[in-house]
Amino acid sequence: MPAITIQNRKIGDGEPVFIIAELSGNHGQDFSVAIDTINAMSEAGADAVKLQTYRPDTITMDSARECFQINQDTIWDGRTLYQLYTEAATPWDWYPRLKRVAEGLGLICFSSPFDKTAVDYLQTMDAPAYKIASFEITDIPLLRYTASKRRPIILSTGIAEPSDIEEAIAAIRETGNNEIALLKCASVYPTPFEELNLRAMPYLGERYSVVMGLSDHTEGISAATAAAALGASIIEKHFILDKAMGGPDAAFSLDPAEFASMVKAVREVERALGRADYTISERVGRSREHARSLFAVKAIRALEPFTLDNVRSIRPGFGLHPRYLDDILRKKAKVAIEKGTPLSWDIIID
Repeated sequence: MPAITIQNRKIGDGEPVFIIAELSGNHGQDFSVAIDTINAMSEAGADAVKLQTYRPDTITMDSARECFQINQDTIWDGRTLYQLYTEAATPWDWYPRLKRVAEGLGLICFSSPFDKTAVDYLQTMDAPAYKIASFEITDIPLLRYTASKRRPIILSTGIAEPSDIEEAIAAIRETGNNEIALLKCASVYPTPFEELNLRAMPYLGERYSVVMGLSDHTEGISAATAAAALGASIIEKHFILDKAMGGPDAAFSLDPAEFASMVKAVREVERALGRADYTISERVGRSREHARSLFAVKAIRALEPFTLDNVRSIRPGFGLHPRYLDDILRKKAKVAIEKGTPLSWDIIID
């Protein structure tokens, strides 16, 4: 099975789900809130924190022309792209400090770059991986440049047509970088469940021979839990200290208690999935003592025939298997048998 390695953490190939907490703009431009959020991510059970690295001028331009207006029945309608990204951007001078705090808590810290300058900046901090956001999947020059840094690439499908995914993966692999994870994603915020199509996730992993997972923008934890059941190796979910803070992504972010519930559900699903075979555990095997078996349900004299009146299949399982009932009914008791005795071949004669 495919696998990637981020900062000595193997992801895929049967390893535990890699759970990413997305900070995005859920800091409200307050550095102390960002720090508190990372601490809460760790306490809630995240494996990693993901940031976003852009400036408004590197992701869009300051224009009020109609094509820069958001008007697609989203939570951001009525604003320009520049206004949205000005509010949501994370100041670049925070990154070294945020990374130190995260790593001090045992979290892997990486980011989504949105242009070459962001990649170069993140390289100065020895970025352990790069996440390519959904809307950047078609930016082939950016993909090639990012992949050339020979760090694992986590790629969200979001808006992608199949041809976009194929072109993006080919561009990454052309650089000699085969450390690729593909996240099923629906770029609708928040995502209605009927738009998610989780069954495509394992298909994508098999189709492109990559680590698979989910970048989830639905409300709640149901989709993430289902993704774990379908074999996701990575789950990414937005995290916010308190939804009352508001902000661009608050509607589809989880607060600390919700995120902890998601982590708990995912870990329980992992334990329940087991292996792709059918063997029962030693503990389950012990419970077979309570299966049915053949017992003398009345006192039986020596040489008395066994009948449906004096032999029955009942619990527990210390007697002969019920499959032998018809055979027993053609035989006799070798010795006197007390009521409640489990039948065995050594007390039976023809």
